[in-house]
Amino acid sequence: MGPFLLTFFYFIAAIVVVVVGLIVFELITTKYKDWEQIENGNTAVALSIGGKIIGICLILAFSIYHSSDVLETIIWGAYGVVLQLVAYYIFDFLTRRFSVEQKLSEGVVSIGILSMCVSIGLGLVVGASIT
Repeated sequence: MGPFLLTFFYFIAAIVVVVVGLIVFELITTKYKDWEQIENGNTAVALSIGGKIIGICLILAFSIYHSSDVLETIIWGAYGVVLQLVAYYIFDFLTRRFSVEQKLSEGVVSIGILSMCVSIGLGLVVGASIT
């Protein structure tokens, strides 16, 4: 398969994985709707969602470097979405003094930045583990 066509397939696969991941994250947040908050200028939510997008894309990028085909990259991407969900719940559990979801809905930027960093850091670690 030509490199241009293969790149296009990876591009489409990445879009699908990210969109599915964002739909899953939208479904688990019950105190607000991600895209409504972003549309209304909630920077904390935008940072958190941006971190999830970058984290998933990092996993996809590492997978592309090391995988043999597009399907394997999609599987790694789906696994990355699951691990991002796990990280979100662990982050929320470790911050028992407050609800991450509540603070994000209130627009607390520091929580958005921390959430973004957790997602990007996890994406790097998971991605680097792909061999």
